[in-house]
Amino acid sequence: MFDLGWSELLLIGIVALIVVGPKDLPGLFRTAGQFMGKARGMAREFTRAMEAAADESGVKDVQKTLRAAANPKSFGVQKLREASDFSSGLKPGGATERMTKERAEASAKIRDNAARVAAERRAREAEAAQPDPGPATADGPVVDPAAPAPDSAPAPQPASEETTKSGSQP
Repeated sequence: MFDLGWSELLLIGIVALIVVGPKDLPGLFRTAGQFMGKARGMAREFTRAMEAAADESGVKDVQKTLRAAANPKSFGVQKLREASDFSSGLKPGGATERMTKERAEASAKIRDNAARVAAERRAREAEAAQPDPGPATADGPVVDPAAPAPDSAPAPQPASEETTKSGSQP
Protein backbone atom coordinates (compact mmCIF):
# COMPACT_ATOMS: atom_id res chain seq x y z
CA MET A 1 0.00 0.00 0.00
CA PHE A 2 2.66 2.56 0.98
CA ASP A 3 5.54 0.67 -0.65
CA LEU A 4 7.83 0.74 2.38
CA GLY A 5 10.78 -1.61 2.57
CA TRP A 6 12.43 -3.06 5.67
CA SER A 7 15.07 -0.35 5.77
CA GLU A 8 12.43 2.43 5.73
CA LEU A 9 10.42 0.70 8.46
CA LEU A 10 13.56 0.37 10.60
CA LEU A 11 14.32 4.08 10.14
CA ILE A 12 10.72 5.04 11.09
CA GLY A 13 10.94 2.80 14.19
CA ILE A 14 14.21 4.41 15.33
CA VAL A 15 12.82 7.96 14.84
CA ALA A 16 9.61 7.00 16.71
CA LEU A 17 11.72 5.53 19.56
CA ILE A 18 13.69 8.77 19.85
CA VAL A 19 10.68 11.12 19.51
CA VAL A 20 8.06 9.22 21.56
CA GLY A 21 10.31 7.38 23.98
CA PRO A 22 10.44 3.73 24.98
CA LYS A 23 7.48 3.95 27.40
CA ASP A 24 4.83 5.20 24.96
CA LEU A 25 6.17 3.38 21.85
CA PRO A 26 3.96 0.21 22.23
CA GLY A 27 0.83 2.35 22.63
CA LEU A 28 1.80 4.37 19.55
CA PHE A 29 2.25 1.22 17.45
CA ARG A 30 -1.08 -0.14 18.73
CA THR A 31 -2.87 3.09 17.80
CA ALA A 32 -1.13 3.16 14.38
CA GLY A 33 -2.18 -0.47 13.76
CA GLN A 34 -5.80 0.30 14.64
CA PHE A 35 -5.71 3.32 12.32
CA MET A 36 -4.28 1.17 9.48
CA GLY A 37 -6.98 -1.47 10.08
CA LYS A 38 -9.72 1.16 9.93
CA ALA A 39 -8.22 2.65 6.75
CA ARG A 40 -8.08 -0.77 5.06
CA GLY A 41 -11.66 -1.53 6.12
CA MET A 42 -12.84 1.80 4.70
CA ALA A 43 -10.96 1.11 1.45
CA ARG A 44 -12.61 -2.33 1.14
CA GLU A 45 -16.02 -0.85 1.85
CA PHE A 46 -15.48 1.89 -0.74
CA THR A 47 -14.39 -0.69 -3.34
CA ARG A 48 -17.46 -2.86 -2.66
CA ALA A 49 -19.76 0.16 -2.91
CA MET A 50 -18.25 1.16 -6.25
CA GLU A 51 -18.56 -2.41 -7.60
CA ALA A 52 -22.19 -2.59 -6.43
CA ALA A 53 -22.97 0.73 -8.14
CA ALA A 54 -21.33 -0.51 -11.33
CA ASP A 55 -23.34 -3.75 -11.18
CA GLU A 56 -26.58 -1.85 -10.73
CA SER A 57 -25.92 0.40 -13.69
CA GLY A 58 -25.05 -2.53 -15.98
CA VAL A 59 -21.41 -1.59 -16.45
CA LYS A 60 -20.33 -5.13 -15.57
CA ASP A 61 -22.44 -6.64 -18.37
CA VAL A 62 -21.06 -4.14 -20.87
CA GLN A 63 -17.55 -4.84 -19.62
CA LYS A 64 -18.02 -8.61 -20.11
CA THR A 65 -19.34 -8.04 -23.62
CA LEU A 66 -16.42 -5.78 -24.51
CA ARG A 67 -13.89 -8.23 -23.09
CA ALA A 68 -15.46 -11.11 -25.00
CA ALA A 69 -15.46 -9.11 -28.22
CA ALA A 70 -11.89 -7.88 -27.73
CA ASN A 71 -10.48 -11.30 -26.81
CA PRO A 72 -9.08 -12.69 -30.08
CA LYS A 73 -8.40 -16.09 -28.54
CA SER A 74 -12.00 -16.81 -27.63
CA PHE A 75 -13.21 -15.30 -30.90
CA GLY A 76 -10.98 -17.66 -32.89
CA VAL A 77 -12.01 -20.69 -30.87
CA GLN A 78 -15.68 -19.84 -31.31
CA LYS A 79 -15.26 -19.47 -35.08
CA LEU A 80 -13.40 -22.79 -35.24
CA ARG A 81 -16.22 -24.52 -33.37
CA GLU A 82 -18.78 -23.00 -35.73
CA ALA A 83 -16.75 -24.05 -38.76
CA SER A 84 -16.30 -27.62 -37.52
CA ASP A 85 -19.99 -28.09 -36.63
CA PHE A 86 -21.16 -30.02 -39.68
CA SER A 87 -24.33 -31.35 -38.12
CA SER A 88 -26.05 -27.97 -38.20
CA GLY A 89 -26.04 -27.84 -42.03
CA LEU A 90 -27.30 -31.38 -42.62
CA LYS A 91 -30.94 -31.88 -43.44
CA PRO A 92 -32.57 -35.20 -42.69
CA GLY A 93 -33.38 -37.04 -45.88
CA GLY A 94 -32.12 -35.79 -49.21
CA ALA A 95 -28.76 -36.96 -50.47
CA THR A 96 -27.75 -38.35 -47.11
CA GLU A 97 -30.76 -40.64 -46.97
CA ARG A 98 -30.23 -41.76 -50.59
CA MET A 99 -26.60 -42.60 -49.84
CA THR A 100 -27.65 -44.60 -46.79
CA LYS A 101 -30.15 -46.60 -48.85
CA GLU A 102 -27.61 -47.20 -51.64
CA ARG A 103 -25.03 -48.37 -49.13
CA ALA A 104 -27.54 -50.72 -47.51
CA GLU A 105 -28.46 -52.20 -50.92
CA ALA A 106 -24.80 -52.62 -51.88
CA SER A 107 -24.08 -54.25 -48.53
CA ALA A 108 -26.98 -56.68 -49.01
CA LYS A 109 -25.73 -57.57 -52.52
CA ILE A 110 -22.23 -58.21 -51.18
CA ARG A 111 -23.57 -60.41 -48.36
CA ASP A 112 -25.78 -62.40 -50.78
CA ASN A 113 -22.92 -62.88 -53.23
CA ALA A 114 -20.56 -63.97 -50.44
CA ALA A 115 -23.13 -66.47 -49.15
CA ARG A 116 -23.66 -67.88 -52.67
CA VAL A 117 -19.91 -68.23 -53.29
CA ALA A 118 -19.44 -69.88 -49.89
CA ALA A 119 -22.25 -72.37 -50.62
CA GLU A 120 -20.70 -73.23 -54.01
CA ARG A 121 -17.30 -73.71 -52.41
CA ARG A 122 -18.76 -75.99 -49.73
CA ALA A 123 -20.53 -78.03 -52.42
CA ARG A 124 -17.26 -78.41 -54.37
CA GLU A 125 -15.40 -79.43 -51.22
CA ALA A 126 -18.09 -81.96 -50.32
CA GLU A 127 -17.96 -83.39 -53.85
CA ALA A 128 -14.17 -83.62 -53.72
CA ALA A 129 -14.29 -85.29 -50.32
CA GLN A 130 -16.44 -88.21 -51.54
CA PRO A 131 -14.38 -91.37 -52.16
CA ASP A 132 -13.47 -92.34 -55.75
CA PRO A 133 -15.32 -95.38 -57.11
CA GLY A 134 -11.96 -97.18 -57.36
CA PRO A 135 -10.42 -99.12 -60.28
CA ALA A 136 -12.66 -100.65 -62.86
CA THR A 137 -13.88 -104.16 -62.21
CA ALA A 138 -14.40 -107.03 -64.60
CA ASP A 139 -17.59 -105.42 -65.79
CA GLY A 140 -15.81 -102.47 -67.37
CA PRO A 141 -12.59 -101.84 -69.21
CA VAL A 142 -9.43 -100.97 -67.30
CA VAL A 143 -8.16 -97.53 -68.24
CA ASP A 144 -4.47 -96.69 -67.96
CA PRO A 145 -4.26 -93.21 -66.39
CA ALA A 146 -0.84 -92.56 -68.05
CA ALA A 147 -2.15 -93.21 -71.55
CA PRO A 148 -3.70 -90.28 -73.41
CA ALA A 149 -7.36 -90.42 -74.13
CA PRO A 150 -8.02 -91.44 -77.75
CA ASP A 151 -10.57 -88.74 -78.53
CA SER A 152 -8.82 -85.87 -76.74
CA ALA A 153 -6.75 -83.42 -78.76
CA PRO A 154 -3.28 -82.47 -77.55
CA ALA A 155 -3.30 -79.40 -75.33
CA PRO A 156 -1.75 -76.25 -76.85
CA GLN A 157 1.75 -75.47 -75.58
CA PRO A 158 2.29 -72.10 -73.87
CA ALA A 159 4.51 -69.66 -75.70
CA SER A 160 8.07 -69.46 -74.44
CA GLU A 161 9.58 -66.22 -73.19
CA GLU A 162 11.86 -65.84 -76.23
CA THR A 163 8.99 -65.97 -78.69
CA THR A 164 6.88 -63.53 -76.77
CA LYS A 165 9.73 -61.03 -76.58
CA SER A 166 10.45 -61.10 -80.29
CA GLY A 167 6.78 -61.06 -81.18
CA SER A 168 6.88 -64.17 -83.41
CA GLN A 169 5.73 -67.67 -82.58
CA PRO A 170 7.45 -70.98 -83.64
